[in-house]
Amino acid sequence: MKNNLGPLPWIHTEMYTNFKTPMVLVNYDILLHNLQRMSEFAQKQQVLLRPHIKTHKTAEIAQLQLEYGAAGFTVAKISEAEALVASANFSNSRLSILIAFPVIGDYNLNRVKNLLEKADIILMLDSIQQAKEMNQFAMENGLHIQVTIKINTGLNRCGIEPEASLLQAFISQLSSLHHLHLVGIMTHAGHAYGAKNNEERVQIGTYEGTKMVELAQGVQESSGDGMAEKNNLVISVGSTPTVYVSGAIPGVNEIRPGNYVFNDRTQVMLGSADWQDCSLRVVSRVVSNPAKNRWIIDSGSKTLALDQGAHGQAGLAGYGHIVQHPALTITRLSEEHGVVEGEASSELQIGDTIEIIPNHSCPVVNLADEIHVLSMENDLPRFNIWKVLARGRNY
Repeated sequence: MKNNLGPLPWIHTEMYTNFKTPMVLVNYDILLHNLQRMSEFAQKQQVLLRPHIKTHKTAEIAQLQLEYGAAGFTVAKISEAEALVASANFSNSRLSILIAFPVIGDYNLNRVKNLLEKADIILMLDSIQQAKEMNQFAMENGLHIQVTIKINTGLNRCGIEPEASLLQAFISQLSSLHHLHLVGIMTHAGHAYGAKNNEERVQIGTYEGTKMVELAQGVQESSGDGMAEKNNLVISVGSTPTVYVSGAIPGVNEIRPGNYVFNDRTQVMLGSADWQDCSLRVVSRVVSNPAKNRWIIDSGSKTLALDQGAHGQAGLAGYGHIVQHPALTITRLSEEHGVVEGEASSELQIGDTIEIIPNHSCPVVNLADEIHVLSMENDLPRFNIWKVLARGRNY
């Protein structure tokens, strides 16, 4: 591991002349800077770091996260866990993986059963129907499955409502399902992506952490024998915009950030990152200049995605930040074309390359087969190509 690395300047875009575009590019030194910052935070707060891999979906970055202190991983879908476990990078490792999505049906539970042969798997629960189905499957197959309860702290997606009485009733019903082992509670304050300002983001993160600690006391008091590790209950919070707030609340003992490895325009808008913390950019080429103050680039929705804010929030103008020409706006995307408009100097010509910090880095990587990783060796740029291991693993 490298230490004390700060962001380095990006190389001038002339170097991209002979590269294919669009290209998803990651600055290795900024990536390491982001990994180190989160690792140091986790160590300072004495919390477990279980990063979400849906942002990067690569074996190489997952390996780096382990080197920087990750205790395990979070995935969005079973297929991401399958890709990790099957990777040659981890063939000699028994990973700890939380699947942070409801697993429903025997087909999917059989996939989990296969994963349990090679990894320690934790499943998320937020309904008794799901829990009973899971317990029945586990009983029939001689399994004991680790589970964590999802709490809704404001995103209003999955999760039981954050009321002590509801949680205690839920725990009471779980206590009779002897093939499930409750290890913790978890939440994801993704609604922080809709925060109007930094103060609101901090408020959301504070509530996320304090409410989870408060509810954990009820879990410990209500759980039956064998259902919870009384002194080691995992109190897990997520969301890159709130993690430095919720993860600092006394009693929280696990954090699950994902986007922090790359950051993006949304994180900068929210105040949870600066431009120099954005390790991922899309390199795109100007292919047409059909009218004054209108340029066409070779990055469309199949590269940049259509997000103008995460979790359905729309707070950004356009579809990315053009580093060299911040006054220009990517106003429209079709599948392969991006339309750039605004006042700019005549220096922007057909054939020029530009660097774009995307609104949301996660779908950008999922749309790519590979990422180009730029590092410096002996003052010379070096590119490595990392395959997006879990590309399209959305099932």
